[in-house]
Amino acid sequence: MRKLNRRQFTQEASLAFLAGVSVTVSACGGGGGGGGSPTGGTTTTPPTAGSEAGQISSNHGHEAWITAAQLQAGGAIQIDIAANAGHSHIVALPAQAVQEIRDGKPVQKDSSTTTGHMHTVTFNAEAPEEPSRY
Repeated sequence: MRKLNRRQFTQEASLAFLAGVSVTVSACGGGGGGGGSPTGGTTTTPPTAGSEAGQISSNHGHEAWITAAQLQAGGAIQIDIAANAGHSHIVALPAQAVQEIRDGKPVQKDSSTTTGHMHTVTFNAEAPEEPSRY
């Protein structure tokens, strides 16, 4: 039987838990418009190493993260990009989109409409090819 220390146990249990569920992501965000980071200019620490951040159009405090566990699992997910915006938007990604993101391909998806507006989230925006839209 393999022995784990507390940190190893917590990490492995968290990855196992997150592998098959949707995650609501809450974090501090910045305000303002576009930019190279998911919060429109403010870079925050990803939930775990290997997580992927999305760039959000017309951003005013939202953040979009797909965790390393979600990428590894490759299944359909729904993420809440609320962060510091004061309201939620849901981005629903089918399994094929998650797998493309995991493979480094650019993917775009519109969020749900809340308070009269929506956002377009782009993952792997730095990739040279045109993003797949879902």
